[in-house]
Amino acid sequence: MDRKYVSSSNIASIGYDSMSQILEVEFLNGSIYQYYDVPEALYEGLMAADSHGKYLNEYIKRGGYSYARV
Repeated sequence: MDRKYVSSSNIASIGYDSMSQILEVEFLNGSIYQYYDVPEALYEGLMAADSHGKYLNEYIKRGGYSYARV
């Protein structure tokens, strides 16, 4: 999956596959997580957010989406 690099204190890059609705986040420590069944609107909101980390925590992690480290 192609990821776009972002300016963040915790996140290195973010990718999204609209067909499978998988959001992929690479953190600065090198870990990569995939979040499943994430609507495209949330991905777009994440990319547009002033703070990618805060948005990820508030809408994705607290939103209850299942995830796995890859």
